[in-house]
Formats: sequence, C-alpha cells, structure tokens
Amino acid sequence: MKIFAYALRPYDELPCLDALSRELVFDYDWTPDYPTLENAGLAAGADGICIITNPMSRELLTRYRDLGTRGLATRSIGYEHIDMTAARDLGIRVAHAAYPPEGVADFTIMLMLMALRKVKLFMAHASVQNFDLEGKIGRDLSSCTVGVVGTGAIGACVVHHLQGFGCRILASDPVEKDELRDLATYVSLSELLASSDVVTLHAPGLPENHHMIGAEELAAMRHGAILVNAARGSLVDTEALLDALESGHLGGAALDTIEHEQNLYYLNRSLDVLPNRDRAALSALPNVIVSPHMAFYTEEDVHDMVRSNVEALLAFAAGVETPFEVR
Repeated sequence: MKIFAYALRPYDELPCLDALSRELVFDYDWTPDYPTLENAGLAAGADGICIITNPMSRELLTRYRDLGTRGLATRSIGYEHIDMTAARDLGIRVAHAAYPPEGVADFTIMLMLMALRKVKLFMAHASVQNFDLEGKIGRDLSSCTVGVVGTGAIGACVVHHLQGFGCRILASDPVEKDELRDLATYVSLSELLASSDVVTLHAPGLPENHHMIGAEELAAMRHGAILVNAARGSLVDTEALLDALESGHLGGAALDTIEHEQNLYYLNRSLDVLPNRDRAALSALPNVIVSPHMAFYTEEDVHDMVRSNVEALLAFAAGVETPFEVR
C-alpha cells in the first residue's frame, strides 16, 4: 500500500505521516507542491492520494484515475473543492478529514473577544506609541447576545464553551440538537440576526449556503454588531460586508476565512502583488480582523487530520467502509 501526499508541510504534517507509516505499515512519498496535470505523474504507483484544499477538477481526477488512483483524501473537513460528481463517475472514493472541534471553537471565541475589545486598533496604535484611550472602549462578552449559525460539531462546541462567559446564546440550524436546548435558544436565522450582538458562522460551505449572509441579512443585524466567520468564506458576500462596515452599520468583523482565498493560504506570498482586492480592503479597516484561515491549526487537529486521511485511504485500498468517506 502506497500513499502520495500533495501540498504536505514538512514542519508539521510530514512528521505525522512518517510516524503513521511505521505504525500502520504503508509506504508513502510526498511533495510540497499542489497537484497539477504536470506533476500528477509523481503519484504513479500510489493506491491513494492525499491533498488539501486545492481544486480537483474532472480533468485532474481523470488523470489520476488513469494513473491507477482509486482513493482521494483531503486534509480538510470541507470537500467543496473536489468535483464529487466526477469522482463518482470515475470510481474514485473520496474522504475528508475529522478532527476535534475544540481548536476552531477556541479560536472563534478568541476572535469574538478580540473584536469586542478592539485589539487590532489598540495594538496598531501602541506600535507607534499612541497610548490614548479615545475610540478604544470595548464590550464585555458576558453582556452580549451571541448568535451561533450552525450547530454541528464546531458550532455546538462554541455553544458549550460560551457557557463560562455568561452570555445569552441563540442558535439557528435546520437540525436542532436536543442536547443544546438547555444551553441555547433555537430561533430562525432572521430572528438571530436581529437579536444578536455577535453573530458567529459555523455552517458548511454547501452551494445552498453560498452568500447566506448578504446585503439583506447584514442590514437585519443590530447596529454595531460583530460578525465572526471561522467556517467558509463563501458564506458571506464580501462586497455587501464591506458596504455594511463602511456605512458604520456593523461594529466590526473577525474573519478567519474569506472569499477567493485560493492560492493564498498556506503560502509565503510576501513578495507578491496579490490579486485579492477584497482581502486588502477588509484588512485596511481598523475594526476588521482577517486571519489566514488557521482556526484549525493546533497540534491535536493537524495530527487527527493526517491520521483520518491515512485511515480512509487504507480502508479504500482494502475495499472496506470508513466513517471518513464522503457519501
């Protein structure tokens, strides 16, 4: 059994993969480069390939099928970057990653606190020795109503972790969880937006959720409210968000993921002129935090992402079921 890993980071993912190869007994090879038609041949002889959030088109999948690939695993929970229809047509089984929700949940609450306390603004001022207080007064999270959009594993974890802050919690999800009913009040999305001081998004990046927060939804939010997104950039209409921020209607935003972030993360682009004006516009605002899609980035989560991919590819090679397969 051989696995070929693309876009593998040598400083954190490679040690995990190497240790797993000895524990679970398989061969592997890897490259730091993303998969392309030009480098697809690197995976020749591999039973399965492991990728991250790079687009996998029908053309690219066909190339890997012709090379003998029968399994594909992505080191991410989301799999919208993979043409699933093509994968099924070509007989390639697809898996996604699983990891504990605590890392993203903790990061989400950190973003809430940073936005409410205007950390970006006062740290920028402090760096030029401006230590005055004008315009820097914040809010206590405990005084806020927090709206959690999406109560899957991560959203539910956010609800649990917020209990210690004493804030009122609203939740919205097509599937309500009985175990959260004593911790949060389920309401419609429109009621949540109108009633929350902080709105945090944890919905999947499915086509039906594209721009679920647009101009109409932003206008429905409370004046001065904070929007947090540590889920998927496609959930928010960036142009509408900029309008809501520039008008002063929103009090701020804390975004770990934005639209059109492909080919930015996780690369060193410090010498490049980036073709992403939305990111530049958002980053320029003193009340907007834009972090580089790293809410997941903890030792525990990275290890589990690699392990779940490996276990799935081993299961595919053996022709058995795996809980990590995308159905």
